[in-house]
Amino acid sequence: MSKPVIGFIGLGLMGSAMVERLQSLGYQLNIIAHHNRKNIDAAVERGAVEYKTARQLAANSDIIMLCVDSSASVEAMVYGDDGILAGINPQTLVIDFGTSLPGSTKKIGADMAAKGARYMDAPLGRTPAHAVDGLLNIMVAGEKVDFEAALPVLQDLGENVFHVGPLGAGHTLKLINNFFALTTACAMSEAFAMADLAELPRQKLYDVMAAGPNKSGMMDFIKAYAIDGDPQALAFSVANAAKDIGYYSAMADDFGVPSQISPATKTTLEKAKAGGWSDRMVPELVGFFEQLFTDANKS
Repeated sequence: MSKPVIGFIGLGLMGSAMVERLQSLGYQLNIIAHHNRKNIDAAVERGAVEYKTARQLAANSDIIMLCVDSSASVEAMVYGDDGILAGINPQTLVIDFGTSLPGSTKKIGADMAAKGARYMDAPLGRTPAHAVDGLLNIMVAGEKVDFEAALPVLQDLGENVFHVGPLGAGHTLKLINNFFALTTACAMSEAFAMADLAELPRQKLYDVMAAGPNKSGMMDFIKAYAIDGDPQALAFSVANAAKDIGYYSAMADDFGVPSQISPATKTTLEKAKAGGWSDRMVPELVGFFEQLFTDANKS
């Protein structure tokens, strides 16, 4: 059987890695123009077809994949005269791989259905390095029949592909996952910076904590920078982290419940953004806490 033609929107760190993976497996890729030409040009050199608008891309693709930074960005690509909805063909499947607001996801799904198209949310776990090798974790939500139809492609991208429920469940699960992960990241970053104040070697702190139930992948991502000096072990920016925690807070508000833990994480990330750390990677929050504590000691 011939492979479906895939229209891919969002060639950032993760998206470009996914495109590279799909092209290596023989998929024809359609992409759209972007001001950051490096990843676009690389995909075109490997055989991708570049279109000027999402409408043109949608009209020429069997499956459309989005990997952009926010619900606002997804909606900007979906709606309008040059959006996906304006050019989409009936039965085309659209998959949002980003981390979006569940309410927005459900609205877009209804609008897609009105055009005879199908929509799924499928947020991702792991890193761009995993994406290049097809080793992502993918949390897929939507109609089971759509999931089963897309499964061969999803399995080319992911090592672990889960169907987690109806439309919106994937984004809900991802927001809860990221709340927990980013809260852990902030706590571990502060722990390393606090150890510095106490003149406790970071390696000693890590060795003891990692020997017990605190040991986790997120701890190791923070350790990779705090001890080994590698901020790219978790290539996820502070700006994106702040966005995700903001979405989690908005989801809690929609449920009418008071989250007790996320406000501290949200405040930390927003303060880091305001302090010029937006484009730094989450493991570099250790440096943010160092600066915060230094400034506090001076005042």
